[in-house]
Amino acid sequence: MQSADAKLSRSSLQLALRRYSTAVHNMEQTILLPSLLRDVPYDNDPDCEAADHSMDLYEYYLLLKAIKNTVESGLIAHDDVKAKSHATLHKVLEPLLEAELEALFHFHLQGLFTVMATLTKKSQNLTEKYLDIVGISR
Repeated sequence: MQSADAKLSRSSLQLALRRYSTAVHNMEQTILLPSLLRDVPYDNDPDCEAADHSMDLYEYYLLLKAIKNTVESGLIAHDDVKAKSHATLHKVLEPLLEAELEALFHFHLQGLFTVMATLTKKSQNLTEKYLDIVGISR
C-alpha cells in the first residue's frame, strides 16, 4: 500500500502544505521548552534576508506555529492595520488582476510553493537548532 504522500504528485499543493504541517508538528513535538529559544538569533541561515535577522528563534517558532494554524484552519485573522495594508496592496495590484487569469493563477501558485518550501525548511532548521541548544545531535 502506498503512503498518502506517494499518491500525490511531487508538485501538488496539497503535498506542499502537508510537508509544512508535518515539519511544524515535528518542531512542536521536539521543542519542549520554547523559552530556550528566546534571544537566540536566527542568523546562520544563508537563505535569511536582512529583515529576518531582527527576529530571534522564539519569534520564528511562534510565527511558524501561527502560520500552520492558519493553513490548517483556513481562518485568517484581520486586524485593522492588516486590512488597510491589504486594501492598499489590492489597489496597487488591481491592473494585474485584469491580466489573463490562468497566468495569474500560475504566478501565485508558484509563489505559494516557494513560500511553503521556505517555511518548511525554516521549521526543520529551527528544530535542528533547538536540538543543538539542548545538546542532542541527530
